[in-house]
Amino acid sequence: MMMNIRRRFISVLMFALCLFSACDKTFNDLNTDPNRPKEATPGVLLSQLQYRIVTSKMNEAKSFTHILMQVQAPRANPNINSVMRWDVRSRDNIWESYYAALLDTEDLYGISKRLEQPNYMGIALVLKAYMYSILTDAYGDIPCLEATKGMDKNFLPKFDKQQVVYEQMLNWLTEANTLFETDKPLAYGGDLIFDAQSSAANMLKWKKFANSLKLRLLVRIQGREAEMKVRSKIEEILNKPKDFPVFESNADEAILAFPGNFPYFNPYYNSRTFDWRDNDYFTTFFIKTLNETNDPRLKLWARTVKKGDKAVFQGIPSAYPLEQEFDVNANSNLSDVLKTFSNMGILQTYAEVEFMKAELALKNYKTNDTEENHYNNAILASLKQWKVDIPEDFLKHSIIKYKSGGTVDEKMEQIFLQKYYAGFFVDYQSWFEYRRTGYPKLEKGPGIPSSRTFPTRIPYPTYLQSLNAENLKAAVQQMGGDDCTIKVWWDNK
Repeated sequence: MMMNIRRRFISVLMFALCLFSACDKTFNDLNTDPNRPKEATPGVLLSQLQYRIVTSKMNEAKSFTHILMQVQAPRANPNINSVMRWDVRSRDNIWESYYAALLDTEDLYGISKRLEQPNYMGIALVLKAYMYSILTDAYGDIPCLEATKGMDKNFLPKFDKQQVVYEQMLNWLTEANTLFETDKPLAYGGDLIFDAQSSAANMLKWKKFANSLKLRLLVRIQGREAEMKVRSKIEEILNKPKDFPVFESNADEAILAFPGNFPYFNPYYNSRTFDWRDNDYFTTFFIKTLNETNDPRLKLWARTVKKGDKAVFQGIPSAYPLEQEFDVNANSNLSDVLKTFSNMGILQTYAEVEFMKAELALKNYKTNDTEENHYNNAILASLKQWKVDIPEDFLKHSIIKYKSGGTVDEKMEQIFLQKYYAGFFVDYQSWFEYRRTGYPKLEKGPGIPSSRTFPTRIPYPTYLQSLNAENLKAAVQQMGGDDCTIKVWWDNK
């Protein structure tokens, strides 16, 4: 009798377990989204990562670089301590955004390595080098070798000297150049910049980006020839185009062209009018040459204002006196067309590569073309990038025509004025280049105290004083201070 009861109990228990298992399986099946990836893939990480990198730097271009580099000026600014008046305080946005994105870049590299996807590994290294280059050129010495090591329980990274950061970035880009398999498209998709999932040929563009970015870094540290042997590294890129290809046309340039669909919109498309344009005007310095040369980009970038019965482009002085302010809608500000313009997600352009080659040719590097041709190619490339109609005689204008018989300084000034215009909405590049070269020749407005010098870096985020105090203190001592007049390692002019 007891045996029968025991057998019956075991049968009921087994039935219940089977029923529970079946219900649990059914429950799990019902709660599984068939459209969601079962695991993180390189493609899922890549598209979101690219969008975050691009939109973060766009905000900094508009709110910081354009003001400091006299592209725009606030309509009213009674504060003596402001970016326009050459007082740069701690800024957290790009530091927080890029270090957060660097964590995802490490994941992208790790997952890609596990899945044996060298193309994604190479992309991760290029994006990592790009972000570290922005951080170190903006702040100076930064966490690099020990950064993003939280999984190893290192939450207090040391700050590396800028030379060490540059050595590491150049190594990453060299490695990326060897990793790219240009006969294979991206297996998991996700590339918003070059669409390398659709064609293996587009993987070559990533290789060109790696070497174009490497050339940017090498050009920037030309003053550190003794430590870095820069000239031989530049010559290697210039003399071996098959091994180290760079951008050769507008089709190659690294621009995230916003598709205009969810969630990858131009970040300004829904901005309020006040936030987008009413609070800032273009400066007279920026507008002057564009007006004089009838530059077609001006009609895309700026709004006209009425002056009598004419529609004109008109700017305001930068760093005007403290008590002065300007009426709303009285001067030219940003065009609303830019809010939905696709080609705003600029990382690096073909125009920049040609401007670098113009500078290098002027310094007697062999670039396989003349400095004048590189200069002309760069200007035309910028116009094509902004999708404007190019006047037939544009390069013949007396202001634009290359001064082939001029002095080196005159040629440099001419090259870098046009490079300045081509740097519109390109993160901090025109600021970095001004610090390196002194071009274009900016004006020191009456609202800037005579004792102030032009800012050469951004002070570290203040919250690091509580989060990583010891290493921050060591970095400040290493840099020689933490204000905006401290020069970074490559800024030795």
